[in-house]
Amino acid sequence: MKILVVGLGLIGGSLCRAMKKYTSHTVVGSDINKDIEFAAMRDVAIDEAFDGDYSGFDLVIAALFPEASERFFRGNIEKFSKGTLLTDVCGIKGGFSRRLETLAQENGLSYVGLHPMAGKEFGGYQNSFADLFQKANFIIAATENSRKADVELLRSLATEIGAGKIVVTSPEDHDRMIAYTSQLAHIVSSAYVKSPELKLECGFSGGSFQDMTRIATMNERMWTDLFMQNRENLLFELETLISNLNKYSDALRNGDSAEMEALIAEGRQLKEDNLRHRVGQPN
Repeated sequence: MKILVVGLGLIGGSLCRAMKKYTSHTVVGSDINKDIEFAAMRDVAIDEAFDGDYSGFDLVIAALFPEASERFFRGNIEKFSKGTLLTDVCGIKGGFSRRLETLAQENGLSYVGLHPMAGKEFGGYQNSFADLFQKANFIIAATENSRKADVELLRSLATEIGAGKIVVTSPEDHDRMIAYTSQLAHIVSSAYVKSPELKLECGFSGGSFQDMTRIATMNERMWTDLFMQNRENLLFELETLISNLNKYSDALRNGDSAEMEALIAEGRQLKEDNLRHRVGQPN
């Protein structure tokens, strides 16, 4: 295929590098910062820098923030060749995907959302690498109108660049689950580092601190966009967490060791059940 990747940050740059390393597709890269395009050419992360012509692509991948992705597709929708498959790698689908699907269909194109569950605590092209997606989960957010061939094309591409488990689900179910498995964790990490003890942690912290705080370095613009577009699902998860945390707080306040032990045991049992379930799941 001839593939255009728009936005050469961490995910877009890594997609280009992965496709160059593991596939025979022709990869064209586009970024608002031309120095990044030059760097990608120098690194042989792309075959060509975008020349302004949107025609002739089999697949166009928007690797931008959600609002920017939608703006890009709306601003250029009439320039793509008929039959081109459009996708994005945003961490939000829901109404976003439904709007893009309608836009694509009205212009003789196809759209199916894609979400690689991969990343690093620091973004930018300079942090991109070809093996970012090795063993990563990939979510294909298909709708009842999605063509099977388009879904299979994205599944094949994900497999080529190293995907582990590939899940096909609806945009709405994607957002419901991502609120719990990703977005809530980012809020918790952001809140966790606001303790006044943060400046004194050096020498006192271990793996658990690093695990809890790694993603607090998230990009505030992108994650605010993601949170707000999924606010109902995320608010449900956040309020559930607060309710559960209050139980631990009450046990501490009341000096209730038995209740604390029961709460910890309940969490342990739930996680052990989750691990056993994951072992039995196919890749």
